[in-house]
Amino acid sequence: MAANFHFEKTVPFSSEQAEEILRSIPALPGVFALYGEQANSEPYLTRAADLRRRMKRLLAPPESQSKRLNLRDRVARIEYTITGSEFESTLTLYQAASSIFGHAEARRRLRLHTPTFLRFTAENEFPRVYATNRLSKRGLAQMYGPFPSRAAAERYCDAVLDLFKLRRCHEDLAPYPEHPGCVYGEMKKCIEPCKQACTQEQYAAEAAAVKAFFDTRGESMLSQIATDRDRASEEMEFERAAQLHEQYQKVKTAASFADEIIQPVPNLRAVIVQKAAATGEREDEAALFLLSAGCVVGPERLSTLGVRAVKEQTSVGSSLFAQPLMLQAVPLEGEALEAADTASSPEDRARTVLKALEGGPANDLAMLSDHLSLFRRWYYRPEKQRAGEVFLPNPDGSWPVRRILRGAARQVLGEPKPLPDVQREASKKTAKDVKTRILHEGRPDVERVVPVITKHGSESE
Repeated sequence: MAANFHFEKTVPFSSEQAEEILRSIPALPGVFALYGEQANSEPYLTRAADLRRRMKRLLAPPESQSKRLNLRDRVARIEYTITGSEFESTLTLYQAASSIFGHAEARRRLRLHTPTFLRFTAENEFPRVYATNRLSKRGLAQMYGPFPSRAAAERYCDAVLDLFKLRRCHEDLAPYPEHPGCVYGEMKKCIEPCKQACTQEQYAAEAAAVKAFFDTRGESMLSQIATDRDRASEEMEFERAAQLHEQYQKVKTAASFADEIIQPVPNLRAVIVQKAAATGEREDEAALFLLSAGCVVGPERLSTLGVRAVKEQTSVGSSLFAQPLMLQAVPLEGEALEAADTASSPEDRARTVLKALEGGPANDLAMLSDHLSLFRRWYYRPEKQRAGEVFLPNPDGSWPVRRILRGAARQVLGEPKPLPDVQREASKKTAKDVKTRILHEGRPDVERVVPVITKHGSESE
């Protein structure tokens, strides 16, 4: 994907026409490259929140005694792409850097590091779990992540292993009865396969239970404990029910250390909704990205025509007025809407866009590592600092199309803004004053006017 990257716009540059050329550059966020006259020269590549302002700083006549970088006399060509969000800018910058400089240099420039995963060594005779940031094609299906840090991965790993008796040693085991063992065996936190204290079938069953826990993020264990707890309560075994409830809380705490995105790498799927680039053609579109098997594909533009998001909500705080609504597009008489918008509903358009994002090209481990790093960097930001929304698939593997459409509408129209509180006491006082004035003037329709004023809370002309 990065090898086929091309900027959307190319503009020849000359210092004599610099002012006119810079006026034609949009004052929008994006990624740009400044090329010199020599064909083999490396371009100046960066992103900017305002393309025109950044290029003026680099290409305008230099100020006297200024030490600021100026490339006015060295640039022969400008290439740029307009982006709609910081996430898109970072992804576009990575794709451009990979295409121009190669993956290794792009990784260095963007300071990308492979996220930490938990590796379950299912191919080993005595499987174990450990934290690692090294990807391998053979082990991708048993690598769970990405985690925000190694500390977070190890905290989750320790919490899960405390519920089981899987080994934690790093050595290649050659079990024999005289093996010295380790501290975990002495604390009864390991079934000690090194001392042949268990059969290979018993250890395999324990390893399968651990893998099921990771695959379901604890649901495999929680559902069984909940069933046993309910049965114990029905049979009046309250002490056992209390013990099972305590165990349930402990398992739930361990499962809470893993975010809902934690999955084996081939199963990593998510839709990322961002603001679309302001191209001037349509203002009702959002940008959709797809995280598929750890790689980010997109963007694809999604029209929100027919999805109405009310920007204001009532002072009572009802979420009904803050949620986008699905509307059927009805063309006005004498007007024609675009065929794609009139022939299909918003849900159909969303499914078409999602289908277009599926089936992206296969990527090597280097690109997979970089894409996971870009996604991890965006996803684990504090929610207030993370622009855009992310949607995970339903349990059956399908996409929550309506939720994605509502998220796209929120990106287009912005979050609902609360209305100011209604000053009910002031409204009553105003109505009373108006009634008194009308009575003083001797108007007979006071009983008809005052209720209207009381309802709306202000005096009508």
